[in-house]
Amino acid sequence: MNTIMLANNPILVVAGIFLGFILLEIACACFRQPKGQRRDTLIEVIGSSLLLGVTFPLVMFLSNLLLGGLAPQLKNSLANIHWLAGLGLFLVFDDLTQYWWHRLTHRLPFLYALHRAHHSAPYMSIRIVYRNNSFYYLLMPGIWLSGALIYLGLAPVYYGYLIVKMTVIFAAHSSVAWDEKLYRIPALRPLMWVLERTISTPATHAAHHGLNANDGVTHYKGNFGNLLFFWDVLFGTAKITRRRPSTYGIEDLHPVTWQQELFWPVVRSPKRVRQGDLKVGYRVRSKRGTQFRQ
Repeated sequence: MNTIMLANNPILVVAGIFLGFILLEIACACFRQPKGQRRDTLIEVIGSSLLLGVTFPLVMFLSNLLLGGLAPQLKNSLANIHWLAGLGLFLVFDDLTQYWWHRLTHRLPFLYALHRAHHSAPYMSIRIVYRNNSFYYLLMPGIWLSGALIYLGLAPVYYGYLIVKMTVIFAAHSSVAWDEKLYRIPALRPLMWVLERTISTPATHAAHHGLNANDGVTHYKGNFGNLLFFWDVLFGTAKITRRRPSTYGIEDLHPVTWQQELFWPVVRSPKRVRQGDLKVGYRVRSKRGTQFRQ
């Protein structure tokens, strides 16, 4: 299997990195989350399987099919550009657009309904990386634009880019706080200052998942970056404390069933939700109505 084939269908590469972080958390005895419930496992297993097995391959296939029909003359038209230029294109059209997509999902209630499953987990772990509504990734512009760049001939660049990006994202969600240990090494302080302003780390991304906005660490109104945290620094949404919140989840949002979190708007919860179907981590204030978390 050559590089281009893997880049157009990189499931094995992504799955291998994903498995590596699972094994790391198992080795560190932090993969099994005490606060997790059966609903969490269902959302994580089904959500991850749908993305890797259905959504991602489907978007890649449709991108190639649509461009092949609309602009066949552009096939491999960028194949000979320098790899640094190709990398720049992926950083802009994939990672930067994902930053704005992520930021937008925290602003618009309709889009947040597709993203709330990712934040409803009362913990940080590799388990929650793909924990999103089944339509969240299907509508993500960056995946479609990546498919377009691959069609234009940048598949080999995407192969390396994907490895780096997914490694950073997996590491930022992991319950293994690798950055905390590096902060303690005096000789690495200048490097860590640069690193935490360049890529997402467990500390900066955990702050985005925190439950209590008043704890001095949580910052769910920012820290949206996926690969590059630099986007948050550039656009004024960064908060760096080098600490992690003590609790995770969604603040002031009415709970729903796991089926709705995963398949909304196709599946909607009844007005009365069974207590066993509700997630932990929400702090509900029903008398004040549902409050959207920005």
